[in-house]
Amino acid sequence: MATTTLTQVELQSFPNNSTPWIPNTGIVQGESDPEDIRQDTAPPANAVEVLQKWNYPPKNVYRVGASFWGFFLMVTCALANSNLYAEKYIKLEQYYNLSYTVISLIFLSPFAGYTFASLVNDTVHVKFGQRGVAVIAGLCHLISYVVISLHPPYPVLVVMYVFVGMGNGLVDAAWCAWLGNMVSANQVQGFLQACYSFGGTVAPLIAAGMLAKTGLEWYYFYYIMVSVACIPELVHQELLTDKRQTVVAATELITSTWAFWAQTGHVYATENPRDVNAKTGRLREALSNKLTWIFAAFIFGYVGAEVSLGGWIVTFMTQVRSGTTFSSSLTSTGFWAGMTVGRMGLAFLTAWLGEFTSVIVYLGICIALELLFWLIPSFYVSAVAIAFLGMFLGPLFPTAIVLVTKLMPKELHVGSIGFATAFGGSGGAVFPFIVGALAQAKGVKALQPVVLALLVTISGLWMLVPRKGKRDEEVARVRWEGVVGAN
Repeated sequence: MATTTLTQVELQSFPNNSTPWIPNTGIVQGESDPEDIRQDTAPPANAVEVLQKWNYPPKNVYRVGASFWGFFLMVTCALANSNLYAEKYIKLEQYYNLSYTVISLIFLSPFAGYTFASLVNDTVHVKFGQRGVAVIAGLCHLISYVVISLHPPYPVLVVMYVFVGMGNGLVDAAWCAWLGNMVSANQVQGFLQACYSFGGTVAPLIAAGMLAKTGLEWYYFYYIMVSVACIPELVHQELLTDKRQTVVAATELITSTWAFWAQTGHVYATENPRDVNAKTGRLREALSNKLTWIFAAFIFGYVGAEVSLGGWIVTFMTQVRSGTTFSSSLTSTGFWAGMTVGRMGLAFLTAWLGEFTSVIVYLGICIALELLFWLIPSFYVSAVAIAFLGMFLGPLFPTAIVLVTKLMPKELHVGSIGFATAFGGSGGAVFPFIVGALAQAKGVKALQPVVLALLVTISGLWMLVPRKGKRDEEVARVRWEGVVGAN
């Protein structure tokens, strides 16, 4: 006969030393407000970062959109220093009745702003977070565009371009560092940089039409820059009044501040914890890393080649290839359109090849296309070559940023990228100036050997970058300690 025995087991509570996390979210179970988590709860010591996506957490959709819009507006600096170099220089010289040397200051002054931004970028992040970047950069752009559109005395104009450079430098480092640490970073970075290139494609057409076709003064372009941010508002409003134009110019400031409002300095410090053994500031630590200097030198040469080409294509095609002003202007558009297509389309190939290999391949193609552009004296061959040159030149910058974010500690991303973009900005100021000086002495044909030398030089610099296998690079992306909030 079977018997049944009932046994009572006393349940005991055991201490749980691990913090329960909802999988793939970075949220602590039982918490309902992500902001409270970030402000009041320190991440556990064994926490591993969950990489953000462009659409996750959900608010990233707005933040990524604001970043893309900010990069589109950054094209003003490129226009001031490259695309309208010849046409705008003539207009400014006539308007202010100043010498070439004095006028050239406005093409160099944004570099001063970029440099200052590189020095304060990390401090702004630590004290004010990405919210501070959005507010300060937006104010720099808004103030400078409004003042420039009023065609002030020339010294004020120079100072305003410093503010333009500062705003661009803050945005450049902040959004590049943030998006470079996402899932599918090559694709996201490619689209971010494509927004800049797209601005470089359409803005010269608008500006050239205003300056060359209608004979309007140079400052009319900045009426567009003050009002260009009205695009989201035009869906709901009729034609803007003068008072509304100033309000509408704050769209970048408003959208970026709203999108990144929750990203305070405390949040940044939580997401980017410092090494407890670090004895120096983040910027100094970044500058002590040799990879920062290799990256900065690479960007210096890259930006020099890009801006030299973008700034002198029209003059070269007109004087050397005997093209008309209109057809030569279209080659500049083709160059920037090629960069836009390359940064978007080749991003997927870059992710497949890996960053190190893809840059070597793209640079090899760029050198071959530059030789075709230089050595074959045909307008149509040159036009096609320059478009494809832009296509393969474009991905180099975002790809380099992605690799740096993989190779360097996360807390050094802002300092390293900020310094490199500022240092690279000097290449965008120095080399077009050198090409201009050589063009006056030897003719605009001097453009080609300068660009070729820069491409060869940055190819050599790239070989100095530590190489990792694709698997190692992916592992490196998830090894940082910390936590990504879901806000």
